[in-house]
Formats: sequence, C-alpha cells, structure tokens
Amino acid sequence: MLTPAKRNLIIYKGAKFDPGWTWKAGGVPVDLTGATARMQVRAEVDSPDVLLELTTENGGIVLGGATGTVDFWVGATETTGITWEGGVWALEIQYSADPDDVDRLMEGGISVSAEVPR
Repeated sequence: MLTPAKRNLIIYKGAKFDPGWTWKAGGVPVDLTGATARMQVRAEVDSPDVLLELTTENGGIVLGGATGTVDFWVGATETTGITWEGGVWALEIQYSADPDDVDRLMEGGISVSAEVPR
C-alpha cells in the first residue's frame, strides 16, 4: 500500500493550471508506461458532486512513461469559468486494465484564486 503524498494546490483563474511531478521510488522514476490516471476535485470528500475531473483519457493528465512524470493540464479558458472556491482533490494511478491495480498517489486541498485582470 502506498501512502499518498499531501499537496495543496492553487488554481489561478484566467491562467493555465499545469503543475507536474516526477514520481520516484528509491530515487528512481517509476515507469508509468501503460498506466492511466484520474484526478477529481470535490467540495468535501463525501460530496457527490465532482467540481473538476482530469484524466489521461480527457487530456487533463499526461503521464511520461518511463520518466515517471505526471502532469496536469487545464487551459486558461477553462479556469476562467470555474465558479467554486475550493475543495479537496486526489490523484489515482491505475497500472493496468485490472480495476483493482490502483494506487492513490497524491491528495490535498485545492483553492481558486480570483482573476483580477479581466
């Protein structure tokens, strides 16, 4: 079992949101070749409503294969339309087609900073 890393994120409305990380185990990048990923934001952990969803399938997450990189992508047009102020998020990696082969890589709080120039 993997203990998720804790990260708090900020989305700046009107600007791209593109944080990225390299996942390493013992100092060596984890090979994510063939893996998929999903990240969701909710107001609270138990909330039924998803405020933002990024996946490898929708282009919101790009995995770097053998380099172990995990990159999020939300364009400025989409961040401008965000109406919520914050919540919680988590990122899960699925290593194979087996739906049980999943680790939660990261989780934390997320906030949205209002756009001043508009």
